[in-house]
Amino acid sequence: MAESQSQSQDKASGKLYVVGIGPGSVEQLTLKARDVILNADYVLGNSTYLDQMESLLGTQEIIRSYMGKEVDRARKAVELAKSANVVMISGGDTNVYGMAGIVLEVAEHENLDVDIEILPGVTAILAGASILGAPVVTDFAVISLSDLLTPWEVIEKRLNMAADADFVIGLYNPKSRKRKSNFARAIEIIRKYKADSVPVGLVKNAMRGEDEDQIVTTLGEVMNYEDWVDMSTAILVGNGESRIWKSPKKDMIITPRGYHKKYDY
Repeated sequence: MAESQSQSQDKASGKLYVVGIGPGSVEQLTLKARDVILNADYVLGNSTYLDQMESLLGTQEIIRSYMGKEVDRARKAVELAKSANVVMISGGDTNVYGMAGIVLEVAEHENLDVDIEILPGVTAILAGASILGAPVVTDFAVISLSDLLTPWEVIEKRLNMAADADFVIGLYNPKSRKRKSNFARAIEIIRKYKADSVPVGLVKNAMRGEDEDQIVTTLGEVMNYEDWVDMSTAILVGNGESRIWKSPKKDMIITPRGYHKKYDY
């Protein structure tokens, strides 16, 4: 009874959830993300991500949007949340190049007096890492190669500093129809600091069923696969200790965390 009263109060005052849906399958959602989507009054999101959640959408009112309409989408969600339970869908994680930032900025600007909850999701880099083996078990940096919102000069500076510090580097948004050279430019920068033998993993459509694909190669050879890379590809460049394990099933990347220096195994 108390729970029902609490839900009624939430609905009366409104609540805004920003929900990371992970790689895009219902099976990869957190239990709470699934629950709030099912019980929302409104669900907003990019049409691609809404299609991936289709099996959970029925009684809710669905508001579809498209790439480039993120600000309009956030404004609509904030407006609706004044009197309803609203879910804003975000691909991957809500913070990692997701919708959490713009939603909170709009809410701040509107001085929105409702509860906002950010729910995390599996990122493309972490989904890709799990497919590649264990490339990310120590310090790492994630850099988007899209210069739509970040000047290339800033991206280039970050690439230089991350590579010079020998971070494991995750690359988002490597290529698009309008940005065909940024991936090659990024690899050129990283090669100034890392050996050509350093492992590189490329994962396309991570954890998206039959469309998933992967390549394990090296920094010196990765440009042989440039035509294979697109916006759905997550890329992981190892550090100086990373290695390729040619396991009986498939090639995998291992980045040692340092246990071998203390323990005999």
